[in-house]
Amino acid sequence: MDPVASVDLGYDCGLEISMRLRLIALIAVAVLTLGWGVHAGTPFADQVKVEGGTIKGAVADGVLSFKGIPFAAPPQGDLRWRPPQPVVAWTGVRPATEYGHDCMQKPFGGDAAPLGTEPAEDCLVVNVWRPAEKGAAKLPVMVWIYGGGFVNGGSSPAVYDGSQFAKHGIVFVSFNYRLGRFGFFAHPALSAEGKGGPLGNYAFMDAIAAMKWVKNNAAAFGGDPANVTAFGESAGGMMMHMLLTSPAAKGLVHKAIIESGGGRNGIFPARKVQEDTPNGPTSAESVGIAFAKSVGIEGNDAAALAALRKVPADQVIAGLNLASMGAPAAATYPGGPMIDGQIMVETAEDAYRAGRNARVPLIVGANSLDIGFSFAKTMDEAMAKFGADKDKALAAYDPDKSGDLRSVGYKVAMDAMMVEPARFLAKTFAAQGLPAYLYRFSYVADSLRAQTPGAPHATEIPFVFDTVKAKYGDKLTANDAAAAKAANAYWANFAKTGNPNGAELTTWPVYKAQTDAILDFTNQGPKAGPDAWKARMDVTEAAAQGH
Repeated sequence: MDPVASVDLGYDCGLEISMRLRLIALIAVAVLTLGWGVHAGTPFADQVKVEGGTIKGAVADGVLSFKGIPFAAPPQGDLRWRPPQPVVAWTGVRPATEYGHDCMQKPFGGDAAPLGTEPAEDCLVVNVWRPAEKGAAKLPVMVWIYGGGFVNGGSSPAVYDGSQFAKHGIVFVSFNYRLGRFGFFAHPALSAEGKGGPLGNYAFMDAIAAMKWVKNNAAAFGGDPANVTAFGESAGGMMMHMLLTSPAAKGLVHKAIIESGGGRNGIFPARKVQEDTPNGPTSAESVGIAFAKSVGIEGNDAAALAALRKVPADQVIAGLNLASMGAPAAATYPGGPMIDGQIMVETAEDAYRAGRNARVPLIVGANSLDIGFSFAKTMDEAMAKFGADKDKALAAYDPDKSGDLRSVGYKVAMDAMMVEPARFLAKTFAAQGLPAYLYRFSYVADSLRAQTPGAPHATEIPFVFDTVKAKYGDKLTANDAAAAKAANAYWANFAKTGNPNGAELTTWPVYKAQTDAILDFTNQGPKAGPDAWKARMDVTEAAAQGH
């Protein structure tokens, strides 16, 4: 008979009860101290040694995060408009529980990812999320690159939180890069100072430095530096083109995801740093001279450069942001990435066409109501770019013969800027024998379906990150949450294996030009099959190729 159930509580029985109670107590202590039955493994250390010193993170909801970790010296004062310099070491243990400053910029109202910090020039930091528990295997690494037209953005917005990826068993990293005139600037005095080194594309230099930091420090967080997936959206997607085609970034990316990042020539001026392009844009140096004059600085010598580096940050911004890109504020800004001869030696499209790109698996796509700018005043103007295919194009873009110039012009511009370039990339990678997966994101949150007929630019991000709660709050529905869970799982699976497919997910076919199949994230869930916009893509491709 079990003594605990015995009615006769004699001495022997009471002793056995006492021994059992002591054993139960010891087991309880073990559960609390060792995590038996509560955690699957032992905790990962919340103090990690990285380049610069030791940092201490924090655990929340099963995720260990480290924020605001410097990966380079602050690019301010004499380091403004220089390549990122080695991080300044610190002593003791540096708290890493708060985001560092986002890079200097003028925020704008209506930003889909509002900043969580005050912008400053001291901004070159990374953030890391990983599972709180320690495992035996090295974890895959993902690196996020934010968008914002190269003039806005940062790593601190709540929708960029990497916790959900960490819960998939991933070491997730985000970083900041310089923006606007801090990130892209050229001047004869800078060229003289930096002769022989990279010039102009300081934002790209920051990205390469951050990716090298990941390569050198991922193992400290349990990550595998030989399994790094980099991904970005909009300007971040354009940054991905650089990482895939620049000789300076060779070997830093093992898998790539490009969300609404274009890929064809023409989105940015692509100025040369020092030379005017015949029948094209003036040099970035010429634009830099114009900016210097706008703040009262003449000359091209070291004294002029010293004066430029002392210009207050708000005067360097001079009102430039996404809302003023076409305004006078943009006249003294080179417009973004430039051909510098070392980092960006050619346009991304030229590099892809010549096969001078990293041989890596790819996810690429755009949204169903993505960004595009049409200035056509008549339907003939909207169709002019298609040449001999204009009738075919009109049938593809206006099958109902509505004559709606605004709608047709927008679709033509959107396809040329974002949608067809995604197919161009998938087709190019597939032709190189590389696995490529093409998507269209058409899902619209339940609360917004009465307001928009499709998914606008950047709206896929909170679904990819599964941070829809931070985006939609009490308007979040079960449909929204399910869409986010699926998108996040596809991206996480791809980071692990190079294939986005997994259990309980609609099969996403690898792209083949013959079938032209995509995965469409629709309001009814992900659906795979031939692209319904094939006719639009074909005429846009022909126009881009000049025939």
